[in-house]
Amino acid sequence: MTSIDRRSLLRAGVAGGFLSALPAAPAFADVTKSRPVLTHGVQSGDATAESALVWTRADRPGRMWVEVSRRPDLRGARRRRGPVLTPDTDFTGKVRLRGLPSGERLFCSVRVESLDRPGLLSEPVRGQLTTAPTRRRDVSFVWTGDVVGQGWGIDPAYGGLKIFESMRARRPDFLLHSGDTVYADGPLPAQVTLPDGRIWRNLVTEEKSKVAETLAEYRGQYAYNLLDEAYRRFAAEVPQVNQWDDHEVVNNWYPGEILDDARYTEKRVDVLAARAHQAYHEWVPVPGATGPVYRRIPYGPLLDVFVLDMRTYKDVNDGNTYADPHRGLLGDEQREWLIRGLKSSRATWKVIANDLPLGVVVPDGPAAQEGVAQGDPSAPKGRELEFAQVLREAHRAGVTGIVFLTADVHYTAAHHYDPARAAVQDFAPFWEFVSGPAHAGAFGPNAMDGTFGPEAKFVHAPPAANTSPAQGFQHFGEVRIDGRSGDFRVDLRDRDGVSLWTTTLKAPHRR
Repeated sequence: MTSIDRRSLLRAGVAGGFLSALPAAPAFADVTKSRPVLTHGVQSGDATAESALVWTRADRPGRMWVEVSRRPDLRGARRRRGPVLTPDTDFTGKVRLRGLPSGERLFCSVRVESLDRPGLLSEPVRGQLTTAPTRRRDVSFVWTGDVVGQGWGIDPAYGGLKIFESMRARRPDFLLHSGDTVYADGPLPAQVTLPDGRIWRNLVTEEKSKVAETLAEYRGQYAYNLLDEAYRRFAAEVPQVNQWDDHEVVNNWYPGEILDDARYTEKRVDVLAARAHQAYHEWVPVPGATGPVYRRIPYGPLLDVFVLDMRTYKDVNDGNTYADPHRGLLGDEQREWLIRGLKSSRATWKVIANDLPLGVVVPDGPAAQEGVAQGDPSAPKGRELEFAQVLREAHRAGVTGIVFLTADVHYTAAHHYDPARAAVQDFAPFWEFVSGPAHAGAFGPNAMDGTFGPEAKFVHAPPAANTSPAQGFQHFGEVRIDGRSGDFRVDLRDRDGVSLWTTTLKAPHRR
């Protein structure tokens, strides 16, 4: 079958959600100036075996329409009517396509219909997406984080956000974006002098010229990244699985914080976070506008992805040596959700997307800690307590195939955790892979905390803090799961896609 025909849609039970034809355009003499325009391309996200989100933005109010087909020429495509795009959502909109065939690359076209002139449509914008399989087959995805940070914006002379072109060339099934999707607290200067005397010239917009405080300024962070051709092309072809971290709001934030930062007129982080949360849900292809950000993405018999939210429920950044098991980064409800999900998962591999690494010490000033670890190699304390519980309960339930993937610290590394080296032994050995930044200042490496027995098997970090993208040390990771053996191969790659280090994890025995 070469296209999504009506019989297939009827079998999937979604024919009523699709329309067979777009409305006819009116016969105006000149419609070029009056038709809507799609301003920032198309994106897709959270693709499962039968559904996916498709996103776009228009320059004015209009009705969103999506066509989807198995064929690149869209022959036999089915059409789905989407929401009306209004100023309430900054003219952005998302459609959840359902009843899609599993394990296939699909092609889509998005248009917006004028509200003033029904039937008058924008020029189409094309996209692609891949759905999750229901049977064993090869699965591949990439992950990274940290985009347009530390004052390094889009400079076409240095390739813009080139790493997204390198990731696109790998033809992954999806991107796991491990947080810091934008740097709302990182204004861009017009230019920066590099150590060798060359000049880095940023593309600067009004919203990127100061720290974000208003809803419009938070929206402008996402609009800025989509100005880059490589980023926009990647977003049109590769579905995303997004999580948020701190820089979507402000550096190292936690609920209830009051900022001591002269750049901000609004000091209440809770107010800023609410605005950032709205902009994030408007501009990023993630589900819903309310409810938890954490979620589980089932990706066939070989993979489940558990996307954590380590911000919304985070406790205060202090010395991180308390004994209260109800404090932490996840909160009781998310922690129990994760434990239940790991126990119930029948996937060969359970990837935990943690936007803060486990064993890397990430200070927040001289006396406070930003992350899980605090540098004390003894028994778990503070935020380590909740991860000790997760690892303990998973181990006792016989859960296998746990792998942590993260970014955040602006270098790439492979960490192996083993109870034989740890201060606590009630867990099974596991790996954590770190990769980033995608396009930001490079840092590291950071000190490691010995509580869970980490060993750095590989580290690629810059010689100096805030090394620019022009000097390298930008990274992404790639996972390839073999459909036959179930083996899990990891490559840590540089900005050009060159593999710096690789390992293959053998598929665990089934329970």
